[in-house]
Amino acid sequence: MRVAAIDCGTNAIRLLIADVSDGKLVDVARRMEIVRLGEGVDRTGLLAPAAIERTRTALLGYAAEIAELGVTRVRMCATSATRDAGNAQDFRDMVRGVLGIDPEVITGEEEATLSFLGAVQGLDVPGPYLVFDLGGGSTEFVTGTTGVEHAISMDIGCVRMTERHLHSDPPTPAEIAAASDDITKAVDTALAAVGSSQARTLVGLAGTVTTVAAIALDLPGYDSARIHHSRIDTADVARVTADLLRMTVAERRALPVMHPGRADVIGAGALIEQIIVERSGHESVIASEHDILDGIAFGLANP
Repeated sequence: MRVAAIDCGTNAIRLLIADVSDGKLVDVARRMEIVRLGEGVDRTGLLAPAAIERTRTALLGYAAEIAELGVTRVRMCATSATRDAGNAQDFRDMVRGVLGIDPEVITGEEEATLSFLGAVQGLDVPGPYLVFDLGGGSTEFVTGTTGVEHAISMDIGCVRMTERHLHSDPPTPAEIAAASDDITKAVDTALAAVGSSQARTLVGLAGTVTTVAAIALDLPGYDSARIHHSRIDTADVARVTADLLRMTVAERRALPVMHPGRADVIGAGALIEQIIVERSGHESVIASEHDILDGIAFGLANP
């Protein structure tokens, strides 16, 4: 069986096409486009027509690849921005018109469960785990070993925190302080809710985490194989975060590992990661390339 999973978040839309073999996934194709679907949602409560159109354009390409590669089962999940939007029906209608299926607008808790499922597959380190999935609009926190024990979603993400606090280029100390205060309150609430003190291993997911890892590893270009399951020390996360917050967007965009569409929000994302790592008391974080997208695909493979 060949399956296709689509994850549509606040910042990016991603596609995984995989073959199912003995209950496991074998990658056929992975794609990612920065569409910024959640642009302005924190302020307006609505998905912008231009953002829906950007997403439609990306989805048309995904639909063509799904058809070309002979996929038999498709599932698309939409997360934070779509949960928050008053005009989410416009988005659903667009998706149905392109893919012929309805997107599942999943809850934060469902998002956390799928992220955990994707993250722990093939992870050869001891649990219990504290997994955080750092998105554009929200961050999910999950604890567990073989399955989810506690999960919570908080409205802190790289796009939301940038739009809310980091208005200058580069951000001012006062803006960073305001963002840090906002993030810290949310992180402390989340860590208490999921019982993070019991976790032995901290695992971070999504583009901010993998990009911070790539910078910390001083890679000459983005290399998924080198990044996946790399262990980044807390001090290195703090160093990379400080450097990114000192840079202009143009300077960040010039980094060899930086996706151009991530450059304007990576400072806020790195700040969220730093605060999570520090407040959780871990000496390092494992960066995973496998996340909610893999969880969605596993759900298709094992209904």
